[in-house]
Amino acid sequence: MIEVEIQNETYQTTFRLKMIVVPRIGEGIRLQEPSGTWVSYDVLDVWYQRAEFGDVWVPYLHVRMTPEESHAHEGDRHNPMVDRRQNIPIEEFLTKFEGDRDHVPTKLSLDLSASNSI
Repeated sequence: MIEVEIQNETYQTTFRLKMIVVPRIGEGIRLQEPSGTWVSYDVLDVWYQRAEFGDVWVPYLHVRMTPEESHAHEGDRHNPMVDRRQNIPIEEFLTKFEGDRDHVPTKLSLDLSASNSI
């Protein structure tokens, strides 16, 4: 296992992960967001620096969220009509508007032949 320091350009954070291989520039990796979801990131840069504790070279990655993922996240963040904390089942949502009574569907005749015309 190799301990890799990852510098996340999207959130301006730095953290370390243990990996079996170091990805190359242009490859993608999946990282877990603070919200717990997994998101795709592009590897922008890879470099090695000498470790403070000896003659060991430590890999560093510079990553940024892929454009597709960042557009999806921006839509949720900037849309004031979307509040994910207020998710409720559709049945509970409809009872607010219809009340506790059962909904009775209205039957429609979609037959447009001349014999059924008004």
